[in-house]
Amino acid sequence: MPTSELDPLLTSLADARRARRTVMSTSADRAARLLREQVVEGALTSGTRLPEVRLAEALGVSRNTLREALSQLVAERVLRREEHRGVVVATPSVDDVHDVYAARRIIEPAAVQHGVAHDPEHLDALELAVREGHAAAASHDWRGVASANQHFHRAVVGLAGSARLDAQMDLLLAEMRLFFNQMPDPEPFHTPYLDENAIIAAHLRSGRRAEAATRLASYLRTAEEQLALAFTTGGATRGR
Repeated sequence: MPTSELDPLLTSLADARRARRTVMSTSADRAARLLREQVVEGALTSGTRLPEVRLAEALGVSRNTLREALSQLVAERVLRREEHRGVVVATPSVDDVHDVYAARRIIEPAAVQHGVAHDPEHLDALELAVREGHAAAASHDWRGVASANQHFHRAVVGLAGSARLDAQMDLLLAEMRLFFNQMPDPEPFHTPYLDENAIIAAHLRSGRRAEAATRLASYLRTAEEQLALAFTTGGATRGR
């Protein structure tokens, strides 16, 4: 992403900060969370260089605070440091795909089957994400479909009722979006999961947790295989 293409994102971050009247001069964690969310939502893609001065101004933080936030995201493997370029959004590997999905196959089905927050509010969040995904697909907005999928899986982990798991899922979702961005053709990849998400949400609304967990575990395995194949055959090149 050329520097000029960052302008709308930087303006958006600055406007949002001013609207909230939030000054994050002592909060690297909050700055890191805002940047991580831009990766989760697909606004920052692999290879994008992050200019320190302009980014610090947009976030309303000092450069030292920004550097602390960037270092945190480097440790999370969302960003990386490159010689002569500085900090850029990471480009994942097939090993990253397998590692992230190993974590997801443990966390998500367990949240579905054993979570303590299967209340109407959390179930509504699942169904809202399903509707969001179908609406985006109807508009051929595949970036929007990917975002809706992220929202669905965040809501899945929310069923666990654990703030610690919610925080861990945010890290995984950032890496997930970087995987999705590498897929050369998002439509055939994302389309089947729109209906899968709807079925899982319906099972959970009906209290069929075991069925939902089994279906989710199977679909995570299929998605992992699809992504890994794209990475290993050279198909996942978009955004590199």
